Amino acid sequence: MPLISVQHLEKVYDSEGVKTPALRDATFDIEKGEFVSIMGPSGSGKSTLMQMLGLLDRPTGGQYLLEGKNTVELDDNTLATYRNKKIGFVFQAFNLLPKTSVFENVELPLLYDDKAFGKNGDRVNAALAAVEMSHRTTYLSNQLSGGEKQRVAIARALVNDPEIIFADEPTGNLDSKSGLQVMSILQELNDAGRTIILVTHETFTAEHAKRILRMTDGRIVADELVRSRRRAEGEDFLK
Repeated sequence: MPLISVQHLEKVYDSEGVKTPALRDATFDIEKGEFVSIMGPSGSGKSTLMQMLGLLDRPTGGQYLLEGKNTVELDDNTLATYRNKKIGFVFQAFNLLPKTSVFENVELPLLYDDKAFGKNGDRVNAALAAVEMSHRTTYLSNQLSGGEKQRVAIARALVNDPEIIFADEPTGNLDSKSGLQVMSILQELNDAGRTIILVTHETFTAEHAKRILRMTDGRIVADELVRSRRRAEGEDFLK
């Protein structure tokens, strides 16, 4: 059974009677442990698709099965639980609290998990170690470089041990070297078994994945396997 199964997914935005289709007839599966890029120009529907897959918004048509469960039939509380337990998000804008420590930023998702009480320290430290940010635990997030902020954002996405990590333009605000460091971390997480779904408009970034879904005008127009990944280039650049 696929981790994600999407059948004829649609999203239409209605603003004062004006209907704008943003996602049209999307059908595909994603297996556990895949690294998939959703690629397309601005306005192609890639971010809308990520919002549907990440349970941040509801589709207006079609079916979305997550681990075999039809998410369209789930209530808002159940969807919120799924988001906190199964999904981690990394965004272009980092979304860190500026005058809050690195530790507290990473800890934030655990504050909504009663079962995590008393284990926060170990889980936060393990997540920071995974992105090589243990030496910045007590720093305020506004004292970090852009690349460091994104690594903290990845640690925050990891702290609840999610099944899937969604990364929306994670290198968009970074210089080339920092961007490669972030992509290297995502590749390592994927190699360790984590499912990664990356949204990007950049070919170079998309080709770090093993598979690319290409979008135009709200439609998936191609589903391609990536023949050669960028790992070697990234590692050479970082040395």
